[in-house]
Amino acid sequence: MKYNARTVSQNKNGWLLALVLMTLAIGSMTPYSACAQHAPVSPLNTVAQADVHTDMVLDWNAHAANAVVGVAGQRPERGLIRLAMVQVAIYDAVNAIDGYPFQSYGVTPNVVSPASPEAATAAAAHDMLVALFPAQQADLDAKYSASLATIPDGPARANGISVGQQAALGILGLRASDGRDAVVPYTPGSGPGVWMPTPPAFLPAAAPEAAHVQPFALNSPSQFRAEPPPELTSDTWTRDYNEVKSLGSATSTTRTAEQTDIGRFWSDQPILQWNRAWRNISVVSGLSLSDNARFFAMLATASADAIIACWDSKYFYNFWRPVTAIRGGDTDGNPDTGADFNWIGLVATPNHPEYPAAHGCFSGASTNTLRFFFGTDSFDFTIDSKIAGVTNPVRSFASFSEALDEVLDARVYGGMHYRNSTNKGAKIGKQVSHYVTRHFFQPSRGRGHD
Repeated sequence: MKYNARTVSQNKNGWLLALVLMTLAIGSMTPYSACAQHAPVSPLNTVAQADVHTDMVLDWNAHAANAVVGVAGQRPERGLIRLAMVQVAIYDAVNAIDGYPFQSYGVTPNVVSPASPEAATAAAAHDMLVALFPAQQADLDAKYSASLATIPDGPARANGISVGQQAALGILGLRASDGRDAVVPYTPGSGPGVWMPTPPAFLPAAAPEAAHVQPFALNSPSQFRAEPPPELTSDTWTRDYNEVKSLGSATSTTRTAEQTDIGRFWSDQPILQWNRAWRNISVVSGLSLSDNARFFAMLATASADAIIACWDSKYFYNFWRPVTAIRGGDTDGNPDTGADFNWIGLVATPNHPEYPAAHGCFSGASTNTLRFFFGTDSFDFTIDSKIAGVTNPVRSFASFSEALDEVLDARVYGGMHYRNSTNKGAKIGKQVSHYVTRHFFQPSRGRGHD
């Protein structure tokens, strides 16, 4: 194998490991994809909520989400990076067996025909997950054996396994020194506008290394860095402060019952929540295994890079959370932001800087990528929540943008974010998605990546 020139230039510290990996795998690396036209997939446009699995890509997406979140307990700032590694390995394996109808993400495995795309999918996902989470090997091995048992024994299965293994090994080589496991020291500051650990647990800042992780598609984490948060004496700050103080309080008398339900609904683990939705959208849209390989790779890549970009902005600005700001409202130099020393939000505040909103980044990338893939924003679908006590655990939407708008509202209703921050998060997600969907996973008739 050889490595994409742009990625290797960002990965110099992992070059020795890459050389070792290159001697173990068969095939070659090709340039990243670029600017060809996208052919939209025609959706059925109605998605009923049911966590169903009908092909190997869907099965291993569910297994991967469980490994990343259900077992390893990773939140989006770490989990989305690992999930994207699984999905792009699957994509490169299936795309190779299909004869490269789309440009490779980064690996071109050697294919001996016949080769089963189902076996390639299972092997790529299994090997990647075992490499990322070795403590889960026994469970992953059992799932892998169950997957292979559904495929007739013979050359196609063996050849497919080889393709999947090559893809996983190649992606691991590309990501060998991406910084995802780096230890990055972080010392919180103090004073008006500055993030500090928040009540009730006062946990340390989460995953500061994510701000420096090598993106999957972007040129750098700061490519779409947000503009600065509002000045504490500005009209925007005054408006946003008083909105979340009123609507986001645990004891709010201005938030409606429906708004309370929305705030709690979207406090579900976002990786699990969105991946359930992606699987259901896929099933009812009638996507094939090959479609799904590209569909999930595109969504996972855009989401991972959106969260990396989001973390870059978060740890660049280190802006304070509503619970800190409202309890210290008498320190911001603004006469129109009164303090409430006992204020607490409806939903527990995450332990990382406020600006911009991470759920906005993730959901902005997700919804914009869905809109691109299907060629329309209008799409009737549902999303469920596993949060106990939610009055309406399944919510219906007539468009992807409608779901995004509700996510942004929910972060204010929950008391975790200001309105401006949710909007800026969604902007980052959309910008990242636009870049990913115009430069990667493109039909092979397009030119190569610049």
